[in-house]
Amino acid sequence: MRPTRRPADPLLCAVAAAQDRADQPGAIFAALDEALKSAIGHKLFTILTYDGATFEAARVYSNLPGPYPTGGRKRLAPGPWTEAVLDSGEAYIGRTQDDLRTVFPDHELIASLGCASVLNMPVRWRGRTLGSLNLLHEAGWYDKDDVAACLPFAQLALPALLLMA
Repeated sequence: MRPTRRPADPLLCAVAAAQDRADQPGAIFAALDEALKSAIGHKLFTILTYDGATFEAARVYSNLPGPYPTGGRKRLAPGPWTEAVLDSGEAYIGRTQDDLRTVFPDHELIASLGCASVLNMPVRWRGRTLGSLNLLHEAGWYDKDDVAACLPFAQLALPALLLMA
């Protein structure tokens, strides 16, 4: 007798299916946006790539292109956030506006969008952070369970980020 099997996660399947579309990387990024909005929740969702040689981040996707357009670049300062997310590949959770203020120079713009918490989920390949999925929502929204839920989605962004590297 065949054992009971778990059904496939429809959100992960939708993101995986988007890999087949010709309009990349937009198709996969939009699919990640929709799936993560359902699975975890966010008001603002961006995807950044990281260049370890120049220590710069580039925004390659944003669900709010008015305040956070794609193409924006910024130099990253060394510190606890970059050591955790970029060097060690650990997710960062900021739960309050004060948490965001200590890490992000644009914390006022973030607050103006009704966001006071963040989940920065690194996308890793061969021990290196290539980019991150960045989910922002109201205060206290994210916790450690969201890190586990976000991991497979983050890694589904990997082919697109590898092509951009």
